Amino acid sequence: MEQEFEMIAKTFMGLEPMLAKELTQLGANDVQIGRRMVSFTGNKETMYRANFQLRTAIRILKPISHFKATSADDVYDKVKAIDWTQYLSLDKTFAVDSVVFSEEFKHSKFVSYKVKDAIVDQFREKTGKRPNISVANPDIRLNMHIAEYDCTLSLDSSGESLHRRGYRQESVEAPLNEVLAAGMIMMTGWQGDTDFIDPMCGSGTILIEAALIARNIAPGVFRKEFAFEKWPDFDKDLFDEIYNDDSQEKEFNHHIYGYDVDIKAVNTARMNVKAAGLSSDITINEADFKDFVQPHEKSIIVMNPPYGERISTPDLLGTYRMIGERLKHQFLNNDAWVLSYREECFDQIGLKPSIKIPLYNGSLECEFRKYQIFDGKLKDFRSEGGVVQTEEEKRQMGEKRRFKKDRGDFKKRLDEKEENEENDIRSFKFHSLERKNFGAEKKDGKRADRKPKGKFGGRDYDEWNENRGGHERFDRSGRKRFNRKEGKGGPWKNNNQYDSHDDED
Repeated sequence: MEQEFEMIAKTFMGLEPMLAKELTQLGANDVQIGRRMVSFTGNKETMYRANFQLRTAIRILKPISHFKATSADDVYDKVKAIDWTQYLSLDKTFAVDSVVFSEEFKHSKFVSYKVKDAIVDQFREKTGKRPNISVANPDIRLNMHIAEYDCTLSLDSSGESLHRRGYRQESVEAPLNEVLAAGMIMMTGWQGDTDFIDPMCGSGTILIEAALIARNIAPGVFRKEFAFEKWPDFDKDLFDEIYNDDSQEKEFNHHIYGYDVDIKAVNTARMNVKAAGLSSDITINEADFKDFVQPHEKSIIVMNPPYGERISTPDLLGTYRMIGERLKHQFLNNDAWVLSYREECFDQIGLKPSIKIPLYNGSLECEFRKYQIFDGKLKDFRSEGGVVQTEEEKRQMGEKRRFKKDRGDFKKRLDEKEENEENDIRSFKFHSLERKNFGAEKKDGKRADRKPKGKFGGRDYDEWNENRGGHERFDRSGRKRFNRKEGKGGPWKNNNQYDSHDDED
């Protein structure tokens, strides 16, 4: 059996328990929760699957050296002592990213330079030549993490942040991060067992992540590449087997509805949904939430209203009063989840939440609140067998104490200048020790070097991608599957102005 090794999965603060749960389900061993990270062990297949299948991970690191350093010279010497021919060759380019939280090492770029110099000098002394640096698209990415004097140097197996799924064609102002959106949906416990509604959908991120969860489609299917594909020990056959295995995908017998008052956002969301091949599962229309009416089917709402920070509205508090009024009168016997930032906004909703989960949306310390909408009094609801808070939700509420304990340190780091490309995690601590068809590349839709080995029934990519954007999806032998009737109007179906289906997509 292949030897297991240590790995680190980075995530957002507040999503660590969801990531740990995902890793456990993936089959990872020794799963341990840290701050904005989860450590685990596994083999090469585990690492490939972690990058391809995890919804709440931002990056998967493979530590190759742990050491202590009290000066820049110590860092240089320890890095230079590593046999870099195991990981690099002269024809490969590399880059170094550093995350530093230390009184001794104050500048992450300086640490990156010392690591780079040590590697380059080792090659130059041994061969007379040196490998080149490539910041934009290196063959090998390295990550140096320093917490005071404890240093960990890792291979970055992901490359571009995993939140960049690859389906987003266009965006709106302040889009919700894909990893955060997936984590929110997973926190609700929804797995495609009811209809799903986002009444303020923006560019459609929550909708698309919901459809991927309902279908159990791996989020990595849209990616052009992962960093580990350029490693010397990359097992192409193993990764192709993982990529082309759709045996765990599910049918989805309900529907997902998105609405936005801004027609530009509606068109953007439709474009992104089509690029993801999910038009048969998601319907998006222009609508104002003030016109929302009771859905005909059992549903859940997950929404991310404006906070008054990067995006606002002429009457912010009035918007939240309207949200509360619509939920109370037109969403009976359903659950609604709201992510927001300001306590005064939540106060305007006027409903008592059954759970409050702290989450960071970028640098904003938000809360994700659940509202159970029922007719009558709470005691009557309970007497009839209604459950206000599940055991899992109680556990999530318990995480709030740890969150409050850690957030002071986190906020301090947010104030420091950081060149982290995805503006996600400022630091984390270390523990010692399927999908299958072409993904949608941002430019021309072709996934480089990922051919599905004789499948598609001879159809070319353009034909297949066009079908993905329509109302039917195809398996790789060309047969129609997941064929479901469309045309439901959703919660606004009684209002003619919102009754059109997005057939033009």
